[in-house]
Amino acid sequence: MAPPEPEDACGAAGYQGLIGQPRSVLENMNFPLGTRVIGPEDAVTADFRPDRLNIEYAPNDRIEKVACY
Repeated sequence: MAPPEPEDACGAAGYQGLIGQPRSVLENMNFPLGTRVIGPEDAVTADFRPDRLNIEYAPNDRIEKVACY
């Protein structure tokens, strides 16, 4: 049996300062391979990967969530 994944396996805790910022701040940043930037109308796969960083933004183009899933 594999050990459980750490709660912050993707490092989302280090990116919480992005919440409330305009989506444009992401343009000059580097993120781990596989990071998803998700808009309000974007379709995404439902597979759960605790090591994948996800950054969600709202219709007003402000970042509203940064999480591992």
